[in-house]
Amino acid sequence: MDFTFTQEQQQFSDALRRWVDKDYTFDQRKKIVLSDSGTSDIAWTTLTELGMTALPIAEEQGGFNGSAIDMQVVMHEIGRGLVIEPYWSTMLGAQFLTLAGGHDELLEQVAAGALKLACALGEKQSRYDLFDIATTATAQGDGFVLNGTKTVVIHGAQAGMLIVSARSSGSRRDTAGIALFVLPATTPGVVLRDYRTIDCQRAADITFTDVALPASALLGASDAGWDILDAATDYGITLLCAEAVGVMESLNQATLEYLKTRQQFGVPIGKFQALQHRMADMFMHLEQARSMATLAAVKVTSTDPVERRRTVSAAKARICQAMKYVGQQAVQLHGGMGVTNELPAAHHFKRLSIIELTLGDTDHHLARFIAQPGFRQAA
Repeated sequence: MDFTFTQEQQQFSDALRRWVDKDYTFDQRKKIVLSDSGTSDIAWTTLTELGMTALPIAEEQGGFNGSAIDMQVVMHEIGRGLVIEPYWSTMLGAQFLTLAGGHDELLEQVAAGALKLACALGEKQSRYDLFDIATTATAQGDGFVLNGTKTVVIHGAQAGMLIVSARSSGSRRDTAGIALFVLPATTPGVVLRDYRTIDCQRAADITFTDVALPASALLGASDAGWDILDAATDYGITLLCAEAVGVMESLNQATLEYLKTRQQFGVPIGKFQALQHRMADMFMHLEQARSMATLAAVKVTSTDPVERRRTVSAAKARICQAMKYVGQQAVQLHGGMGVTNELPAAHHFKRLSIIELTLGDTDHHLARFIAQPGFRQAA
């Protein structure tokens, strides 16, 4: 099988890489991190002009109808440059809108870069079980009333619209009885607490108190949101896998350069065979992760949900293992400098650590993989 990117995909990659290398350097990124919003309107405008916000959107809504493989190309460069703009959260939100259907106007705004999205899915008791929902959506008249709290909503305070999961019926941990809504972040009753995460991104805890929503805010059918939630978050995991490969690639390169310049006993430490072996192991982990990220991008749109879940969880579990190994080895090979904020390596490691914990860690996805039908053959 040929895994070579097409000419158009390579052009997308090259354009984004040139922008990162020229206008989104590590020093410029630090200034953005320390700003009040933690993001850059200039950077977002550039992403829009490069066509990144329109890439996965259908042509009917002003997009390019890009595939998950096309998005893999973009997320790889996002990871390589440690870009902290709300791109992933917006693309994940756009996938919810696409799967639900009927929200063409919002998708047109996303494609044009005029709308940022955030997905309020997790709660303090749910951990990685996104079907564990205590937030309630109570039918009232022709609409709904939303009450509850969502935690660690990535770029929640930077978004114009929120995708929210809520319990419309059933018990707290049922997959049935889940409803999804899209609502403006400024809706009365919505309170956001914005903060910086350890990887210098932004997140928010969001409280919904008697938030009145019209029927048009509902995504899909009431009580039947789990299939959309499950499929959309698998798409988000696939994007994270691609980003992780970009982060590891950049970290490997930085570590190799450090070994070539750092001297001990009058020679670069990269001359020591033991360290060469460790770099070779890091490279093998990276290449295995790259293969799994590509497989996930191929299978994430499968019409067979079992195949999709199995492949995406296998990819996330393997890539999480690679992230841990590559990150820890890179920090150790850098010595004490590897954990200082002055060095990009520390920021790479922090981003990898957060990616592992986003939408399921290694153990969660191993368990999910095992739970899929067909894993255990009947005796």
